[in-house]
Amino acid sequence: QVQLVESGGGLVQAGGSLRLSCAVSGRTPNKFAMGWFRQSPGTERRVVAGINWPGSSTYYSGTLKGRFTISRDNANNTLYLQMNGLKPEDTAKYYCASSRTMGFTTSPADFDSWGQGTQVTVTS
Repeated sequence: QVQLVESGGGLVQAGGSLRLSCAVSGRTPNKFAMGWFRQSPGTERRVVAGINWPGSSTYYSGTLKGRFTISRDNANNTLYLQMNGLKPEDTAKYYCASSRTMGFTTSPADFDSWGQGTQVTVTS
């Protein structure tokens, strides 16, 4: 199993940017799809973006494409999420996850490893 540690969250004003990182250890290179999910209190954990192995295909939820960019550095075992034009509704805890498959799927049930999450708070 793989261990995942997120970093890069914080407090930012609307319109600002953050870059989240997810350090992968325990199974490197991690030849599986990976993704970012987010969850707010009282809501379900939902997919934000995903990327296959080795990174040739990406997925974005809804209107996030154009503001968010997912990427992976396989040489350094790190997953990234660049978030631009942040909005208050982007406020959530963001989780990095590793899938059981090489291709990306959107269901959290298809992911067998999760990080502890990093909080992103966007103020208006």
